[in-house]
Amino acid sequence: MAGGLKLFTERSDDGAAGTPVLDTASGEELMHVQSNVSIVLGNRPPESPGTLYLSTKQVVWLSDTDRTKGYSVDFLSVSLHAVSRDPEAFDSPCLYTQIDTGDEDDDSESCDSESSETLDLSKITEMRLVPTDPAQLDTIFNIFCECAELNPEPVEEEEEQHNWIFSADQLGAAIDGDDPEWDDSQIPFTIGYSNGDHDLASSVLELQINDQRFEDAEEMESDSSDDHRQ
Repeated sequence: MAGGLKLFTERSDDGAAGTPVLDTASGEELMHVQSNVSIVLGNRPPESPGTLYLSTKQVVWLSDTDRTKGYSVDFLSVSLHAVSRDPEAFDSPCLYTQIDTGDEDDDSESCDSESSETLDLSKITEMRLVPTDPAQLDTIFNIFCECAELNPEPVEEEEEQHNWIFSADQLGAAIDGDDPEWDDSQIPFTIGYSNGDHDLASSVLELQINDQRFEDAEEMESDSSDDHRQ
């Protein structure tokens, strides 16, 4: 289930700004670190440059100046990512991402909400990662793709599909009770099997096997012609 964008404050004591604490117990590994990356959430102004961390599970951005400021999003919640170099779309080259919040009724954060106190991360559906050096974009994108592939969307189990097509042998075995793998519930709508009427089902089966009225019409006509010639 999509979790959307979240605050991230769990840092180690390594370095002045610290590094994100990852869930190594579940196999999470750090894949890439990129310094001097700004983050843009929705239509809000860019945050001051921080450090981008890409792990096998999530995207983490940490401020270099404020240890209390950081954001993360699971790759499962990233529905789209692409490199954007169009100045009409955004002032600087960036990695554009769309975030699945899990709520289709939520609108993205309005640009009217400019203070951090009013920021509602649950409504952020767009995020841009803007490196100070645009030459790093391709590297970030390629590793982003690699990590995303490690987190495919879970496939929901489809409801059991019933197969209403049965051979004569299968139907006969089911009716006679010779096949232990078949039970009445498996053929509830078979032709001739209505409300547990086994006799009717047997009649239809015998009709299918023994009735010669369905022989090829041309063959019957040919036999009739031979009789007249004799």
